[in-house]
Amino acid sequence: MPINSVAMTVFIAFFVLVTVIGFFAARWKAGDLTQLNEWGLGGRQFGVLISWFLVGGDFYTAYTVIAVPALVYSVGAYGFFALPYTIIVYPFVFAVMPKLWKIAHAKNHITGADYVQGEYGGKWFPAAVAITGIVATMPYIALQLVGMQVVIKSLGVSGELPLIVAFVILALYTYASGLRAPAMIAFVKDIMIYIVVIAAIVIIPEKLGGYAHVFDSADKFFAAKGGATGIILKPQQFTAYASLALGSALAAFMYPHTMTAILASGSATTVRKNAIFLPAYTVLLGLIALLGYMAIAAGVQVHAASDVVPALFNKIFPSWFVGFAAAAIAISALVPAAIMSIGAANLFTRNLWRPLVNPNITPTQEASNAKLVSLVVKFGALLFIIFLPTQYAIDLQLLGGVWILQILPAIVFTLYTRRLSMPGLFLGWLVGIVIGTSLAIIQGLKPVYALHFGASTFPLYIGLIALAANIVVTFVVSAFVPRRVAVLAV
Repeated sequence: MPINSVAMTVFIAFFVLVTVIGFFAARWKAGDLTQLNEWGLGGRQFGVLISWFLVGGDFYTAYTVIAVPALVYSVGAYGFFALPYTIIVYPFVFAVMPKLWKIAHAKNHITGADYVQGEYGGKWFPAAVAITGIVATMPYIALQLVGMQVVIKSLGVSGELPLIVAFVILALYTYASGLRAPAMIAFVKDIMIYIVVIAAIVIIPEKLGGYAHVFDSADKFFAAKGGATGIILKPQQFTAYASLALGSALAAFMYPHTMTAILASGSATTVRKNAIFLPAYTVLLGLIALLGYMAIAAGVQVHAASDVVPALFNKIFPSWFVGFAAAAIAISALVPAAIMSIGAANLFTRNLWRPLVNPNITPTQEASNAKLVSLVVKFGALLFIIFLPTQYAIDLQLLGGVWILQILPAIVFTLYTRRLSMPGLFLGWLVGIVIGTSLAIIQGLKPVYALHFGASTFPLYIGLIALAANIVVTFVVSAFVPRRVAVLAV
């Protein structure tokens, strides 16, 4: 495929723009970036508008723009599970996260594992929470690279060099500016994505004969394809769809990057207001998902489903807009990748390095350590994509969702009850991790496992099954090992 010079020029122009913004961010909302609270949380001073862009830029990623339409293109209605998932998540954020923010702000907690350590003491269970977060985040960063790789390839550029250059630049301005860089770039990223999606949902259906034709084409396509596909869910998919949406919603803000974005807010009220306004992104996500049906109606044929969106845009739009859309998606990789690496670096520094290696570390050394770890995390993800098959990142990200869900009792339940003990939480976490990992391996790293009750079968999200076992163990053990006994034992 020849290089699309016009599209590439537009792409590079916007990439240069966000690079300049990323380095300039070090001077924005001036603070001492030698302190982890400033570098890793932006000084906890982001207001409603900045937080809205930051959380949206963090939660709705390049891989979302690539993978959701790809799934809809492949299987139809089942790919829309992301919509109820993002509808469920915001009432959860509204109810839970302001309470966590208040405690974190009062006690200077920077990570979720900090909160666990502050409530229960000790170092090994907070370390387990931190490791869960880091391991779950690494493949997530790699998937952002996959999204960027797809759009760069669609412009006619092959090889890994452009990806390497992009992530070297990302690493440098994240190191220099911390969380302020993705917060500023998120403004550009989200505005660009909104422009791309609005243009797509207006222009593409008009060129294809209207939405009626789009849905009719998709319906005929899936009818011919057969199997568990179609523009309407089949009855046997109901429980899998619902449990996947619920489990994903409960896991979403347990990830280090989403929690980092929440804890960087200026107040608990800011968190609540964002939970009210963020569903605007769910509307956007629904429109993005429809690109999968539009690709079918446009007769797009690709070797890999992940190429659907770039192929559709190349077919419908002029070169300059293709470059603009590619830049929007690529920048949608940079913002979450930066926040993910910062969140992982915060966890490593605060909950692994400090308690287990260097208890006397100074605040300045903490920030320096986190900056270095953020570089290691990004380059680790880059090496993952360059040297290992993409499927590994996808499989590990699915497992990451199962794993991160297992820290929910330690972070959420403990906000509302004082009856849970550390042994209960620790054993519950371990049981959830073991059961979730085992079921996923049995299913060939697929996210759903079929439970049988008599003659009935209920396919359920594996993360939710593991969480249920986790909760039962946590409460049973806590009933026999009360919190006060556990605290005395630490």
